[in-house]
Amino acid sequence: MWFWWFTMVCNLIIPIILIIAGRIMWKHCPQKINAIYGYRTTRSMKNMDTWKFAHDFCGRLWWKIGWISLIPSVVILIPFYNKSEDTIGIVGTVICMLQLVALIASIFPTENALKRSFNDDGTRR
Repeated sequence: MWFWWFTMVCNLIIPIILIIAGRIMWKHCPQKINAIYGYRTTRSMKNMDTWKFAHDFCGRLWWKIGWISLIPSVVILIPFYNKSEDTIGIVGTVICMLQLVALIASIFPTENALKRSFNDDGTRR
């Protein structure tokens, strides 16, 4: 029973971080382009316009993904409340991996939006 609760909390960490980090990126973009934190790709670091655009777009996307993945993360684990620790661990790991896939997949629409909105030199189209 304790392992089920532990797994539930672990499965909620990624959606909660996505919600919080997405909101921060969306509303409070880092003021300077840096290589330490923020949405850091070659295309997003061309200039301040691309930097702010990427943070706005990716922040909104992470915020949506976080809220969308929060409910299924809870609902999927509920039927496994009294199951074995192995079963709970496998289900929890699958949920966590799917959340990570969604997180990594958010790079592609962000890069596509940057490519559609900006030229290769970072000027707006």
